[in-house]
Amino acid sequence: MTSTQPDTFTLADRQPAASVIAECLRTQAIATPRSPIARLFGRTPLSTDAEPWYVGALGELEVARRLDSLGSAWRVFHSVPVGRGSSDIDHVVIGPPGVFTINTKHHEGQEIWLGAKRLLVSGQPTDHLRNASYEAKRASRLLSAAAHGLIDVTPVIVIVGARRLTVRERPATVVVLRERGFIKWLESLPAVVPTEAVEQIADAAAKPATWHEMPVLEDADVAAFGRLRREVDAARTRRRGWAIAGLLAIFAALPLGAMAAWTSVMAVLVP
Repeated sequence: MTSTQPDTFTLADRQPAASVIAECLRTQAIATPRSPIARLFGRTPLSTDAEPWYVGALGELEVARRLDSLGSAWRVFHSVPVGRGSSDIDHVVIGPPGVFTINTKHHEGQEIWLGAKRLLVSGQPTDHLRNASYEAKRASRLLSAAAHGLIDVTPVIVIVGARRLTVRERPATVVVLRERGFIKWLESLPAVVPTEAVEQIADAAAKPATWHEMPVLEDADVAAFGRLRREVDAARTRRRGWAIAGLLAIFAALPLGAMAAWTSVMAVLVP
């Protein structure tokens, strides 16, 4: 669902993950409903097409939750539409240390390897560094034009949910951090922007027209996404329940000797 916002609307009112939530729900709306049997056995309600949007939304919501802890000296904008099409910037953060574009990447349980010019996810190359750099340069150009002065923007990639982040070498221009460390990093930076300048930049950033040629913003149905999230969580819980029940059934069917051996192994593995 899309709606043209009134002139009084600013991006300070924009919901976190608004764009990806809207796309997730739109894609999910045309998915084939689960059968009763599929529900019984805990098959996920997410369609294959909706799942990447759902995972992306969870990542942006987690980063937004952590950004809420920043003090009153900071200004944060979420899901900022940019350009001519449907692209957006996950988060724009403005504070005493400067201006930052934050690109959220939700890689649950994945192994991340970081080099000076490459970021690999479970061994596979990505365009994360290039895209984050481009995003920050674009934001710098648009904000500089709106604020009538040069505004440097630092690109940041926040990795959510990764099993491990191995750093071989830090990139020269893009900051890559895990979700649990990036707020502390932001707050540790020296203050270089006066309060008045922070407010001036934030005023420019709050205007949809600063970023997009025809700013028509989507209203994300947060309540509907919450219901979908509860369904996904319930399905996961049900699958785990069936898995545990299956293991218990196998265990109960073992001969006494095998059962004793299995118990000994489990005692070692799970002290």
